[in-house]
Amino acid sequence: MALLYLGGMIALPLVAVVSKGFGGGLGALQEALRQPGAGEAIGLTLFTAAVTAVVNAVFGTLLAYILVRWRFPGRGALAALVDLPFAVPTLVTGVMLVALYGPNSPVGAFLGRLGIHVIFAQLGILLALLFVTLPLSVRTVEPVLLEMDPAEEEAAHVLGAGVWTTFRRIVLPAIRPAILAGAMLTFARAVGEFGAIVIVSGNITGRTLTAPVFIFQLTSQFRTEEAAAVSAVLFAISFVLVLITERLITPRRPR
Repeated sequence: MALLYLGGMIALPLVAVVSKGFGGGLGALQEALRQPGAGEAIGLTLFTAAVTAVVNAVFGTLLAYILVRWRFPGRGALAALVDLPFAVPTLVTGVMLVALYGPNSPVGAFLGRLGIHVIFAQLGILLALLFVTLPLSVRTVEPVLLEMDPAEEEAAHVLGAGVWTTFRRIVLPAIRPAILAGAMLTFARAVGEFGAIVIVSGNITGRTLTAPVFIFQLTSQFRTEEAAAVSAVLFAISFVLVLITERLITPRRPR
């Protein structure tokens, strides 16, 4: 029953979108890529997803280390705050960013006077992706830190190693696979983000139009084959990253 449920909920929709997009060969994909701004949309999506993965890998690891190794007032509130993007609908995320960084807000007006534009710009897309994907990095690294024996770090301190040396020589080698796994999950999640981006980006062709929004535009024009073809390409990228992530985070077992 579990396998039937998995097949019906996951496998069948994937087979449907691939067969819809490539049932007639590569013609639908080629036609979709000939649309104005198609190449730029895919390139912008991959670029912002990569930047998001790198930034959240760094700060997500720091947050995970703080939550595991330090005890301080408000630690529970900080842990809950990290998980907040999981609970907030992505459309609400876009509205929050517009309220904070919009041209009519105090922060947005101040940044505008400095020549920094967030809403309807690529910077707004990046901020939305950072917000949505942060928990993935934190919660991927945190369990590995919990399994580590703090005595190893204490021994390094006793032998004269500083905080940075201890982290670089003791902690980082142990959590490196988890950091990479979190980064790949973040990248895969960022590639498919739609709700927050459709509000903050302005969907300007060739500038702030991303691949998921481009797919939405194709479906709105009843060009389902072309939309399915682009969707299948994004799915393939995400699927490969998920497979690599599973390889990294699954402990090796003897045959």
